[in-house]
Amino acid sequence: MKITSKIIAAAFGAVAALGLVSCEKKQVLKLYSWTYYTPTEVVAAFETEFNCKVVVSEYDSNETMFNKLVNGGAKSFDIVVPSQDFVSIMLKKGMLQPIDQSKFTNRDKINPKILEKIPYDPEMVYAVPYYFGAAGISVNKKKVPGGNYERTWNIFADPQFAGHASMMDDYREVLGDALKYQGYSVCSKNEEELKSAVNLIKTKWLPNIVKFDAEGFGKDFARGDLWLCQGYAECVYGEIPQDEWADTIDFFIPEDGGPSYLDSLCILKDSKNVGLASEFINFIHRPENYAKFLDFFRFPDYVNIEAEKFRTTTPMYPAEIMEKCELKNDIGDWLDKYYSMWESLRISTN
Repeated sequence: MKITSKIIAAAFGAVAALGLVSCEKKQVLKLYSWTYYTPTEVVAAFETEFNCKVVVSEYDSNETMFNKLVNGGAKSFDIVVPSQDFVSIMLKKGMLQPIDQSKFTNRDKINPKILEKIPYDPEMVYAVPYYFGAAGISVNKKKVPGGNYERTWNIFADPQFAGHASMMDDYREVLGDALKYQGYSVCSKNEEELKSAVNLIKTKWLPNIVKFDAEGFGKDFARGDLWLCQGYAECVYGEIPQDEWADTIDFFIPEDGGPSYLDSLCILKDSKNVGLASEFINFIHRPENYAKFLDFFRFPDYVNIEAEKFRTTTPMYPAEIMEKCELKNDIGDWLDKYYSMWESLRISTN
């Protein structure tokens, strides 16, 4: 059978085209974030729309993240999601680069109230808010019926909770609660204010606290061992069947507020995918996508002002109760002072 030159040319052209397609590599975006923090369906939707691959690596603390980055890991990632104090530190160290604002078309969806709380980058040049949250107080209504207790941080001085109360093993949180209750900033750099906060904890709260615990308090609460705990709502709600929430959990943040955190989406200085990384940040803040994040965790929405109308779940608590919460911002060398005072308190419970 005679094969014409045109057929041969066409065949070679087809093979060449297939070769180009098969050799074409998708862009890879490397995200370094908190454990389980980005719903897989949102990541998958981004991959499909932008014909790319997102590789997600996870960490369990800001310290773990930061240490990895400063010890040679910074070139391995494009996007990182640090909390407010570490955003400030990373900015000072020149570890971040500006977001491509031409791709950040959803910047108008960010709640202006959250930007008012940010001293380090209120214009979102380097950091776009992802989630604003705060620890609060959970009371086991089955153990303490009637609601006869103080709805302030000084609830930990109430003797009816003696032996059944816990606070987080987190010095910025516990000291921040005591500072806020006494009318001071959670970022106080006044030694007398700090001493006053420590004295309140030591003399009024510690006699009722059975332990400092940042991990297992939700399970202890669900078992009925704890009647009162300070911590993140999701750690408590996640241990109790949803149909029992209303009868079991009274979660609140005192009216005076308390310490809070703000995780933000940032692009690392050595990223070569600034365009795609900026698209990802913008994609997250499409209201319908951000609503999926809220639904996944049943978080309240304080960051994206249009996402609420797309969500399909009821949040664990209303966003409004975080209005007066104050960010645990970077306090520089005073961190050592806080830690030293905290260690003296922890020794008292051992």
